[in-house]
Amino acid sequence: MEIVLIIIAFIGLLLFVVWLPFFKSATNNNVEQNLRNETNVELYKEHKIEIEKDFNDGAIDEENYQYLLAELDNSLLQDISEAEKEPDIILSNKQFSVLWPISLSVFIVAFSVVLYLKQGMLETLMATPVPNQESQQEQMLAAEGKTAQEQILAHIKKLQQHLQENPEDAEAWYNLGQTLVGSGEFDLAITAFEQVIRIEGEHADLLGVIAQASYYRNNQQIDEQVQSLIDRALALDINDPSTNILLGMHNFIGQEYEQAIEHWQRVIDANKPNVNIIAIQEAVVEAKSRLGINTNSATNEQAPSKATLGPQLKVNVSLSAEITEQLANEEDKVVFVYAIPTDGKRIPLAALKLMASDLPKIVTLSNSNAMSAQSNLSSVGSVHIYAIVSKQGGAGIKPGDFKAEVNDISVDNTETINLIVNELVE
Repeated sequence: MEIVLIIIAFIGLLLFVVWLPFFKSATNNNVEQNLRNETNVELYKEHKIEIEKDFNDGAIDEENYQYLLAELDNSLLQDISEAEKEPDIILSNKQFSVLWPISLSVFIVAFSVVLYLKQGMLETLMATPVPNQESQQEQMLAAEGKTAQEQILAHIKKLQQHLQENPEDAEAWYNLGQTLVGSGEFDLAITAFEQVIRIEGEHADLLGVIAQASYYRNNQQIDEQVQSLIDRALALDINDPSTNILLGMHNFIGQEYEQAIEHWQRVIDANKPNVNIIAIQEAVVEAKSRLGINTNSATNEQAPSKATLGPQLKVNVSLSAEITEQLANEEDKVVFVYAIPTDGKRIPLAALKLMASDLPKIVTLSNSNAMSAQSNLSSVGSVHIYAIVSKQGGAGIKPGDFKAEVNDISVDNTETINLIVNELVE
């Protein structure tokens, strides 16, 4: 009802403005006519008094006296007659001038009715909210989000159609997996990555992306399955970007900023292609900031990382003459050197990956190549050390591999440990 009252009041105000000059003019004409009549009567009385005075003083005779009175009466009648005719003249003028306020009034009322009908019924006006700037922005963002989602779905469909015709295209399977991770379809993404492993074999980066997908599917929790994938990936490549980025993020969420920095720094130092190093460096800066480390000071010397402190086990890895001869005519094999705790657990506390062609070589096992910040050489007193020449290129000890091992080595050992690979795994 408020909007109706406002409209009526507005129309009334417009009509008042339009008709005000007309009513004002009519009032002025009536006042002017009354004033003229009063003036004529006063003049009549004054002239009559003068005539009577002249007659009483003997200035005029009886005949002239009567004549002057008659002329005075005729003059008054004539003025009154003319005054009575003026309203007709004024009325005729008014009949012409009144057309414009009437026309404007009709236009105002008609325009208001047409506008109301065009905008719809009052209930529609009251029920239709007027969108503000924020709601418009939300609608725009929603439209953009819908468009992006449609593009992702179209890309997934295109990849699926391609893979129906080219099921051995490992790159397409990998791209499909990454796209499915971005859209939250983690189970399907894992299946796509497993197809890549089927085609190309098990590699650290593939295990790493499967670990990431499993981690997100598990509500960002590292359970036994995710940990197993992480261990396998790091056993193949301690500096695998996908796995270290995952661990760094997990530590960061848990406010374990030192461990997060260690994992991210490995990715930075490895500087592998197709890795957004700048973004990881920014994450390291943020983690250091939360630790209260001033990253902007020019005089702030790079403090030694916690991962580089602790035990330093030097291991001289070599092949026996027999094994060297057997491998001479084969393609280069992957060699894993790692240390495990002596309490029966098989999770490596430090691991390195080499090639058989690199041997003999002296390597150093330390906290810097631990597979996790919680499980490193500093966490135990002694270790077993293995060197494995992998036949298939995967981590672990499998039949057909060649190995060497030394047991119960103190993590405080400072002497070089000799590992000669000379035994076939049955």
